Amino acid sequence: MAISDVQEYCHLTDEEVEQIGRELDAIRTEVEESRCAADAAYINRLIKVQRGLAFGARVVLGASAYSKRARIPGAVLGSAMLGTAKILENMEIGHNVMHGQWDWMNDPEIHSSNWEWDTAQPAEQWKHSHNYVHHQFTNVLGYDNDIGYGILRMAREQKWHPVNVGQPVYNSLLAFLFEWGVALHDLDLERIRKGQKDPQEMKRQLGQIWRKGRNQVLKDYVVYPALSGPHWRTTIVANAAANVTRNVWSYVIIFCGHFPDGAVHFTEEEIEDETRSEWYLRQILGAANFEGGRFLHIMSGSLGFQIEHHLFPDLPSNRYPEIAERVKALCDKYDLPYTVGPLHRQYGQALRTILKLSLPNSWTKDNRVYDDASTRGDTPPVPEGPVRERRRKSDAERPTRRLELGAWSRGSAKERA
Repeated sequence: MAISDVQEYCHLTDEEVEQIGRELDAIRTEVEESRCAADAAYINRLIKVQRGLAFGARVVLGASAYSKRARIPGAVLGSAMLGTAKILENMEIGHNVMHGQWDWMNDPEIHSSNWEWDTAQPAEQWKHSHNYVHHQFTNVLGYDNDIGYGILRMAREQKWHPVNVGQPVYNSLLAFLFEWGVALHDLDLERIRKGQKDPQEMKRQLGQIWRKGRNQVLKDYVVYPALSGPHWRTTIVANAAANVTRNVWSYVIIFCGHFPDGAVHFTEEEIEDETRSEWYLRQILGAANFEGGRFLHIMSGSLGFQIEHHLFPDLPSNRYPEIAERVKALCDKYDLPYTVGPLHRQYGQALRTILKLSLPNSWTKDNRVYDDASTRGDTPPVPEGPVRERRRKSDAERPTRRLELGAWSRGSAKERA
């Protein structure tokens, strides 16, 4: 189900829409003005923990390789430590640092313009495909390339093709190879296939991906195994297990925030002359949260608060729990949907959608439950929209980005402003 008018869908008056925007702006301002040393201490402490885990994992893997008795237990422990370190670096640290959440500290080491994360996609390309494209055009068909990542059909309005029958296989491969799928994401393979991609830009991006991917492979599968001496194979397996663990976990968390029941899609008509307040509403409707304790939220990059993250992507992630209480109260006040559920249920619903949409629409029905203001717990409140070609827009066809979504560059310092 794709929405073409957020205000009508939520049954709000013009004044109510603008008032919601003012109240969300007030939350942003209060959090911005209250950022303090405790917030800085949080990210600095987390970076120390992550680096300590990574270093400890390398020591365990290297040392245990020389002991026949400790080799297997050491490989298991080292792999678990390294996988945890990679998850922390990618999710709660790298992802949030590159959103500009900690730029207010003016610390060059923890600044969105300088951070390069431990994964295959170059930071510059991620900031474009994620900060600008995905967060600006969340769930807008034809604009948001994250709807299926170019290989999965995730909306009934997307035209079905026989190749979609293989979605269960593509989905499994995407999960296990997630960092490499994300590495190719900003290339926009669809535009390359159709001959619409600027050859010079494609060459530049491919060069970046090659250098970044080469360095990742050398680090995990050449340099560190070589330091393990004659038992280098054990270290390679442990490093591969750590990377797969990080990949699958990241994939699950991201899919839980965007594709469960209740996270709706939008037509391009919705973003015509879209106001800031309407953009806020679209973020609430297009994202989904999951429940859990503080440790789970840290390990998931605080993306269990996906709604709050989409509303305020550049505010410190450690503040999302308190922000969530206020956003939930605001949604209750205006009878707005606020999609939340346990992690297993959110992913189960996303997986069901993947499997169901591998088939033509005529073979299935949309029986998802949408928490709409007028039909809570009932069937979808509006009819399914028309099937459309999955043509995706170029940057020239997309509007100017919102400043709070974070800067992105195209190879020069001048373009980073």
